[in-house]
Amino acid sequence: MPAFAGRNPGIDLLRGVAIILVVIHHLALRIPLSKTGLAEYVPLLLLKALSWDGGKAVKLFFVISGFLITDHTLRRWGSLGSMQARPFMARRFCRLMPCLLVLLAVLSVFKLAGLPDFQFHHPEQSLSRAVFSVFFMHLNLYETLTGYLPPNWDVLWSLSVEEVFYTAFPLVCLVLARWPSVLGIVFACLALALPYAEWLIRDAKDIWQDEAYGPGLCSIAMGVCAALVAHKFPLSAQSRTAQCMGVLGSIGVGLYLLGGPSVSSVLGYYCAPLFYTLSCAALLLAFQAGWGCAAVMRLPAWPRRWGQMSYEIYLSHMFIVMPAVHGFKATGQNWQLGWVWFFPVLLCAYYLGLAVERFLSRPADRALQRLFRLRQVAPV
Repeated sequence: MPAFAGRNPGIDLLRGVAIILVVIHHLALRIPLSKTGLAEYVPLLLLKALSWDGGKAVKLFFVISGFLITDHTLRRWGSLGSMQARPFMARRFCRLMPCLLVLLAVLSVFKLAGLPDFQFHHPEQSLSRAVFSVFFMHLNLYETLTGYLPPNWDVLWSLSVEEVFYTAFPLVCLVLARWPSVLGIVFACLALALPYAEWLIRDAKDIWQDEAYGPGLCSIAMGVCAALVAHKFPLSAQSRTAQCMGVLGSIGVGLYLLGGPSVSSVLGYYCAPLFYTLSCAALLLAFQAGWGCAAVMRLPAWPRRWGQMSYEIYLSHMFIVMPAVHGFKATGQNWQLGWVWFFPVLLCAYYLGLAVERFLSRPADRALQRLFRLRQVAPV
């Protein structure tokens, strides 16, 4: 298993694809690609995948997140049971909180200033409760109970899922530190419980089916298991196992992204997501071994930069999407040319994320690491 000095290019590319799909999805919800002139030239299957794969992309983020956090933990402490909870949680705080705090401050100011896109439209919702739900990791539940929040708030639901996992993660690891095999079994059982987690919410509201804790936690656990396997059974890029995992993982991820309903019809509605997370895990194992990374490095660098800035872009992209939607409506809603709006949105989302990374998240991350006397590491 190669020890990459900085970042794994294959994993960065995978994260880049995921965040691009999220941005396209949030714009396509308001300007459906299938209604634009692009439908005359591009297969409807591809347009639907581009338009509706945002949820699948978030699940991919969950698997990657579990993999990277576990890989970082194993590289630093040698085993999950040897993890130190304080540095682990401090590292998560340094990475996540600066951008999140600034975002919440901006959203609060815009809400109080009366800007339309930042107002709550359900009587049960309020600014204080929304902020509370973010800090106490239940914005997804708050939305389920009260209705969708404004667009810039709504995207924060996935942070609630991740924060719950990473609050419990060090505690579970330390409690089961004496039984590493049991610890691995716990995460494997959680990862494989994804069909059951999907089944449990079959009759829930649409919001909860999209944002429930269960499927997200199972997806993160799949990433944890993949990292444990990668460290237990290191592979070389040239090994047949790594090559098979890379090819099969790529095919599996591609099939689910492009033809999710078809995969569900073959494997069953509740088992198809498990096929997807297993495919993601296989692809991550291959990338970690170095499979395909030379080819990825020959590609343009910008998709990987999307992946490196995925957190910053995720938090900020709705500041680009919503003005574009208003611009589309203000210019007469020309559906024939509706697809044209996607290019400037992607470009502006990229550069806004770059600005957030360069002037906020990176400097704040480094300053907080020094404050907490943490070993300086690159963002994960």
